[in-house]
Amino acid sequence: MGEPGVERIRNFRLHAHHLDARYDEDNVLAVVGACGMQNTPPGAWKAALHNRVPALGAEDLERLLHEKRSLVQAWSFRGAPVVFPAADSDAFLTALVPQKDEPWAYTQGIGLALDALGMEFHEVLALLERVMPKLDDKVVVSKTALDQTLADWVEPLLPAGKREPWRAPSMYGSPDKQTVGGAAVSFLLRPCALKGLVVFGERSGASPAFTSFRAWLGRGLEPSKDAPKKLVRKFLHCYGPSTADRFASWLGCSGKQARRLWKTVGDEMEPLTCDGKRAYVLAADRERLFAPEPLERELLLLSAHDPYLDQRDRVVLQADKTLQRRIWRTVANPGAVVRRGEIVGTWTGKKKGAGLEVEASLWAGDVDVRELRDLAKDYAAFRGLELVGFKA
Repeated sequence: MGEPGVERIRNFRLHAHHLDARYDEDNVLAVVGACGMQNTPPGAWKAALHNRVPALGAEDLERLLHEKRSLVQAWSFRGAPVVFPAADSDAFLTALVPQKDEPWAYTQGIGLALDALGMEFHEVLALLERVMPKLDDKVVVSKTALDQTLADWVEPLLPAGKREPWRAPSMYGSPDKQTVGGAAVSFLLRPCALKGLVVFGERSGASPAFTSFRAWLGRGLEPSKDAPKKLVRKFLHCYGPSTADRFASWLGCSGKQARRLWKTVGDEMEPLTCDGKRAYVLAADRERLFAPEPLERELLLLSAHDPYLDQRDRVVLQADKTLQRRIWRTVANPGAVVRRGEIVGTWTGKKKGAGLEVEASLWAGDVDVRELRDLAKDYAAFRGLELVGFKA
């Protein structure tokens, strides 16, 4: 077979991301577990799931996470809060634990705190791990409170000469709210999450809450030797054809760690050529990649940070680099208007009283604006609002 071409790749990825049709409630765990759903800003995972299982309301999604607890939210790839099925916890957590001399992801900034304490990374992490089981019987509201609560628990375990610098004001920008110890803890919460020692609990108003994996699910996190394979398969199924470098970018980990994980499914991959370069696809997915199927849904209104928009080869989504900069910003990404897998515009929503105003900026002149307005109306209703304004 020759190159799949960008249209086939889009079709394949839309199907893998469950955006080719409207799925029902029975598919929820498969939909969320395809590649996890980032939850920054808070509520992003709900918008992503709404685009795939539109029959479920926001309250239904809350019940899945907070009552049935078939889902878990924890810091995962790229150090971001991610919602995923409890049954896939090994793939989204333990598979990301580095081995030997591989660095922990998203902990590099801890150096200033370690220098002030005169301690090594592994020393502080080991002390923090000793106190983390206290979360089995506790829920802590707000990230600031979590940092300081854990720092207070660690302090008695420190050598006497380390306690004063541990209590000193933070050098990271909030010395009135955070100590050096609290800052160190903050950086180490990602490693603790990957070890199943802390997860997000049910929000308290506008504030996040935290507890342990064991408290949330009634059992400890059980590592699996197949966890790395599960993680790579998920990535390749949703973002293939791809490469180890793009996998590293998606995870936010070192190239060394990504290549180690990548090799675990080496015998399940097949090489092919994409845009003149070598990439890989799961052998089980190759036939579907080269045999695109009709889409039941061609126009989508995706919110910022939807998993589909997380493709590392952004040229597949939008070839124009100038337009790419309007989609993926340093802060505050807009939503994306997607037609047959290509981003053809951006959109933003602004809450106004009990209503929502939506404004879209389209780059293609043949987008069905009436259908786009209907999608905006559905999204507003999902949020419990009325669409009071629409401009495209």
